[in-house]
Amino acid sequence: MMSTVSKYRMSFSVGGLMLNESLVIAHAYQPGESWASARERLLAQGASSLPKLASQTRALREVYDRIGYLSDAERQYLSDDADRAEQQAMMWLAICRTYRFVYEFAVEVINERYQSWRLDLGLEVFDRFLAEKAERDPGLAELSPSTCAKLRQVLFRILRESGLISVEGRIQPIWLSGRMKRLIEENSPADLQIFPGNGG
Repeated sequence: MMSTVSKYRMSFSVGGLMLNESLVIAHAYQPGESWASARERLLAQGASSLPKLASQTRALREVYDRIGYLSDAERQYLSDDADRAEQQAMMWLAICRTYRFVYEFAVEVINERYQSWRLDLGLEVFDRFLAEKAERDPGLAELSPSTCAKLRQVLFRILRESGLISVEGRIQPIWLSGRMKRLIEENSPADLQIFPGNGG
């Protein structure tokens, strides 16, 4: 009997926010080019122009996929106008759109805890969330303890690198400029919930 395929894509474990690699790829994207063809072209060109971290093909593919979840306007803003904090926020947005599990963690755990002023985000919070999701998803239930530990480690690294949690593990608000907020609202207003302090 075949096991049910998980509805969750968990390949965010290949690395952290990977902001520098993402910026290189976003800059290489040519306006008017479909993201599928851009991805094919950039992969064919290889990783020679990218930081060493992204030389692994698997990590590189994940970065391409993340960038592909941004609208053309969001990608352009990321490349041309966003400051460092907004670049981090934009890549957090891309990650949440790419990995449903991360999006749900952002909304159901981080946003809810922020709104109720329970700002400490311990590792056990992730463990509980994963266990709850695994009860309804056979794919998650089949993850080994070492894989779960790796996913937790990488997600918390992403949260720190994007500014959502402090080094002490406390949830921090992410303030977005009016322009970035409008870009997100034009594409998917619900996505503002992934930024503590911005979504209802």
